[in-house]
Amino acid sequence: MTSTKYNDYPQEQIDAKLKQVEKFEAKYGTNNTVSKAWRKWCTDYEYRKREWQFRQATAANIKPNIDYR
Repeated sequence: MTSTKYNDYPQEQIDAKLKQVEKFEAKYGTNNTVSKAWRKWCTDYEYRKREWQFRQATAANIKPNIDYR
């Protein structure tokens, strides 16, 4: 079932992901675009919402009866 309204993730999940990011950055440093994006995702509600909207728009553009080759 697809929702048209954004529902944010539970805070516990966001906190767990942020801990993973902090562990990764402690091991590999902070000069990494992927960890920067994950940190931003964990700390910014609007970023998470825009990321969700981007995924919804991308999925809506996939047409099942079109040969994309």
